[in-house]
Amino acid sequence: MGIFGLFSSQDDKRKEEVRTGARAPDRSERRQCWDARDSFYRCLDKHDVIDSLGGDGKKTADKHCGHEDKAFQENCASAWVTYFKKYRVAEYQKKKTIERLQKEGANKVGMQGPGDLPGSPGGSTAR
Repeated sequence: MGIFGLFSSQDDKRKEEVRTGARAPDRSERRQCWDARDSFYRCLDKHDVIDSLGGDGKKTADKHCGHEDKAFQENCASAWVTYFKKYRVAEYQKKKTIERLQKEGANKVGMQGPGDLPGSPGGSTAR
């Protein structure tokens, strides 16, 4: 086993520790994770898949995006993979809800800070 085998083994060990959550990823490992996620998302977009966790979406993702999903799972903590897959679905649902509300004529509500409320210290009606 030469010197390269030793480094490869150490790299593999660290990668597995990051994947299982035993070690926090460093900046470059986070970048690799995000790049793998983005590649997986592009493949899902190409095949019109939102939810890759179950049903027909999972079947399509497994068939067409298996390579990208494998890289995603190898380069990210497993908890992150699950989070990002669920987040994708939640963001899609949020977008669709906003679009539906806008079609129904809902108005946007401006956000106010605590100092903007009438009668609050620093608010427009404070004395």
